[in-house]
Amino acid sequence: MSDLTSLALELDQETHLRLERLAESRRQTPLLIMHEAIVQYLEREEKREASRQETLDAWKEYQVTGLHVTGDEVIAWLETWGDENELPAPECHK
Repeated sequence: MSDLTSLALELDQETHLRLERLAESRRQTPLLIMHEAIVQYLEREEKREASRQETLDAWKEYQVTGLHVTGDEVIAWLETWGDENELPAPECHK
């Protein structure tokens, strides 16, 4: 953790006690647990936001081109995964 920045955080009493108990049981500092929790949260939310943006971009592309694959086509393809006669990915169409 280089280039540290200080940040004040207010917790309600119950959350603070839970944090203290967890830190004690793990023999870690509450600060370390909070840092890990924030890093994990940010990673999860950044992935969620990237996925949301991909979905919006795909929707915009569909609106422009009309190209798509139906759910049934995808399911038919997925059902062959791992088979000797595995189908290629379905082609986009209008």
